[in-house]
Amino acid sequence: MKILFIGDIFASHGRKIVAENLKSIVSEQQIDLVIANVENSAGGFGVTPLIAEDFLSLGVDCMTSGNHIWDKREIYDYLNRQPKLLRPANYPSAPGSGLYIGQTKNGIPYAAMNLQGRTYMAPTECPFATADRLIASIPDDVKIRFVDFHAEVTSEKVAMGWHLNGRVTAMVGTHTHIPTADSRILPGGTAYQTDSGMTGPYDGVIGVQRDLVLYKFKTGMPVKMDAAEGCVELHAVVVEADASTGKATGIARLTRSR
Repeated sequence: MKILFIGDIFASHGRKIVAENLKSIVSEQQIDLVIANVENSAGGFGVTPLIAEDFLSLGVDCMTSGNHIWDKREIYDYLNRQPKLLRPANYPSAPGSGLYIGQTKNGIPYAAMNLQGRTYMAPTECPFATADRLIASIPDDVKIRFVDFHAEVTSEKVAMGWHLNGRVTAMVGTHTHIPTADSRILPGGTAYQTDSGMTGPYDGVIGVQRDLVLYKFKTGMPVKMDAAEGCVELHAVVVEADASTGKATGIARLTRSR
């Protein structure tokens, strides 16, 4: 089977390029399962119930997030109503869940998990211990297991990859908005990439208008982080796996631009 994971969808430009390309990617790549990180999809900060429902209508099967999931207050109740939108599981007491167990359209059971790093991030429970707890709760017959680890530091992501090696089908990092060129299959059969990259405007600074970010760095003054314009790119990862064992057999980066 094949899993498509779309990285950090940023603002309206990111949403639009997903809407324009998802159907053709699914067809061309023969995708069975679509997972997308949507935490930046509402103007670059958070996600709304309406936007989440739009993604589901486009064919996204499950949505992950990260620290910006809390930016839109209206999402709090929605998280409890819509299990296909995940928040990081290692928030100790928060709406929603960090684990979703479902079936693909052709009946393959899968589990999607969402974790958040702790280095240079908001205080949360240990993601490594939380990962162990989540994996222990997944039924044995659910072999396909995907993890979005939303973290700032490369070393923490690499460490999590080794921690999960052989126990999940794939672990792909998000948050830094810059795609990494380290796609590989770990010895235990876990597909790994440190960061999937962003789906959104690349003529700015990680999605934000570059003049605003330059002003902030030069002066130290706060600015309103408006989404950039210009070149828009979709960055994703395609994982191929054996549905009977849950072991990954391939991983490749996928990019579309306009």
